[in-house]
Amino acid sequence: MMLAEETKQQIQQAYRDFLAGRGIRARYGQRMMIAEIAKYVSAIQSHDGERTSPPSACVIEAGTGTGKTLSYLLAMIPLARQLNKKLVISTATVALQDQIVGRDLPDLKEFAKLNISWTLAKGRGRYLCLSRLENKLHEHGQGDSDTMPLFLLEEPSAEAGDNRQFMEELLASYASRQWDGDRDHWPGGIPDETWRQVTTDHRQCTNRHCNYFDTCAFFAARGYQENADVIVANHDLVLADLTLGGGAILPRPEDTLYVFDEAHHLPDKALGHFAASLSLQGTRHWLKQVSQALTRIVPFVPPGSGAARVVDSIGAAARDLDPMLDGVYRYLLTETPWPDEGEEDSDHYRYPQGQIGGGVKELVDAAVIASSTLVRHLNTLLEELEKGFDDRKTSDLDRSTAEAWYPAIGTLQNRAEAGLRLWQSFAAKDEGKGPPTARWLQRESWETGDDITLYSSPVLADSLLYSRLWTRAFGAVLTSATLTALGRFDRLRQRAGLPEESQYIVVPSAFRYAEMATVEVPANAIDPSDAAAFTEALVKALPEIWRDESAVLVLFTSRRQMHDVRDLLAPGFPEQIVTQDDMSKAAVLAHHRERIDRGETSILFGVASFAEGIDLPGAYLRHVIITRLPFSVPNDPIEASLAEWITVRGGNPFMEISVPDASIRLIQAAGRLLRTEDDRGRITILDRRIVSRRYGRLLLDALPPFRRILA
Repeated sequence: MMLAEETKQQIQQAYRDFLAGRGIRARYGQRMMIAEIAKYVSAIQSHDGERTSPPSACVIEAGTGTGKTLSYLLAMIPLARQLNKKLVISTATVALQDQIVGRDLPDLKEFAKLNISWTLAKGRGRYLCLSRLENKLHEHGQGDSDTMPLFLLEEPSAEAGDNRQFMEELLASYASRQWDGDRDHWPGGIPDETWRQVTTDHRQCTNRHCNYFDTCAFFAARGYQENADVIVANHDLVLADLTLGGGAILPRPEDTLYVFDEAHHLPDKALGHFAASLSLQGTRHWLKQVSQALTRIVPFVPPGSGAARVVDSIGAAARDLDPMLDGVYRYLLTETPWPDEGEEDSDHYRYPQGQIGGGVKELVDAAVIASSTLVRHLNTLLEELEKGFDDRKTSDLDRSTAEAWYPAIGTLQNRAEAGLRLWQSFAAKDEGKGPPTARWLQRESWETGDDITLYSSPVLADSLLYSRLWTRAFGAVLTSATLTALGRFDRLRQRAGLPEESQYIVVPSAFRYAEMATVEVPANAIDPSDAAAFTEALVKALPEIWRDESAVLVLFTSRRQMHDVRDLLAPGFPEQIVTQDDMSKAAVLAHHRERIDRGETSILFGVASFAEGIDLPGAYLRHVIITRLPFSVPNDPIEASLAEWITVRGGNPFMEISVPDASIRLIQAAGRLLRTEDDRGRITILDRRIVSRRYGRLLLDALPPFRRILA
């Protein structure tokens, strides 16, 4: 595709108008980013709207202060219009979604003089289900009603209580159009326990068969996407849509230009979507609920009918599966080589190279067959229920039975399919082209008894993202402040499975790092190998390091250590130290800003989530203290499986994986300090390995060019 002259002029004029409207100067990095995106998209070849050129992505690392959101919006909106494609902006966090919808897009419309529309895309679980709300209100009025089967499948909660009045308020507000059915738009919030009773998912939803389809909040929101120029989503929603085949929630990938902001999160998000788990005793308890539910449907099914035979088959399949699960539990409990009591993670066991033993394999193969049988019969019952919605088809079940029971059976089928995915993943033979699937066990103790949960996860999301996203998307831009590791894109390319034709760009920062901040490693920097000694040393060193400063962020890699240090220092710093666990994230940051505004000292203690994504410009943050180099936990089953695979192939997992990943996290942590071109401050690293080890120098050199003060 050639970049149309009209589109080029529109992008350039919109940028000039925006700068003039906001009274700001053009930034070199911003202009470069706009140009690179336009060049990438215009190079995509297509015929009759279908991409014909090889799959590719445009990967842009753009540091804080670049103005990357404005850059990709200014470039992509006119390009998407020229191509007649949908533009989906995907973020990793709700905060950035809210910023784009609440600030960036309105600013663009006002100052760049672009006539644009947008919508915020969310899954079904964020919207009211009128059918469930009506059923719940009916249940309140009827008591224990046989016509309300879905609620038989829910665990009762003391917190839920009798909230009929509140549910009536929800219904009245929605009916009067004072509320659009979006959970996030309800003033004051809706408790989780209540919300779970009045929302739905794709398995429970009857779609066009529902009596409330024409007034459905979720489908009304879906309708807005048809005419919107920009759809703002998140990585989880994009991945959920791809899991459903693409085009179920969002536009088809083939019709979409994507922008993945905070793109460094995408591989981990993908792993989470394609992982599987199953608790053995928990599943047995659920199977009892299945039996209870089936006894309630029997009066609504004609005796001797096909539906009645399916109900009997489901009951038989559930009864066959229960003792099988009990046998797996007893075998794993006694035959698994669990670590000795007292050892770290003694309740975890990871199968080396993902290979399960012969005895386990036989049990797993049998569970696959039994679970497949249960899923097959549930699918058949769903098909029978679907016939009840269609007056043109002969069905054993009437419409009222179908409406009442379809969501309940859909829930059962969803749970059964999730269990089958775990068993199939445990039974599958790894192809050998990449790292084997990570498979592990975890023993757990609850008030109701002991349990074992089985976990399975791909180690890399590369092939999954390649096959489901990159080969299907018309085009994709990935951007973040931290996409390179040790100055290279290799780690991202490996983890995300990016196509060979992809382009990689680093946009120069507008910050004058050497003038704005220092990175310091003091003489009393500590070797953290002994955790207890390290805690003691931190307690001694920190007060001297932050002396005479009022706005400090101290970052830890261990939550326990963070609390231990806080408890030991708190008496000497009353009300000054606040950890991220003391309140919600928003409340902690608000408390911090209020103290700074009053001229008081505020010292924030945080772990990984505070090392990324918090924004404290100017006087709100002058000093970032990094207590320890942010290496990942060595016993994480997925990380351990990847390291094992690299070792078997003759590689060095520490240098290939651990150090690059630590580099990204260290840059993110250091990035909390400078948020605008007027910010000033210092970064202190208390881990002596940053200067005493060879890899430490690599990590130090990968940081932005701060002025260094090394003792």
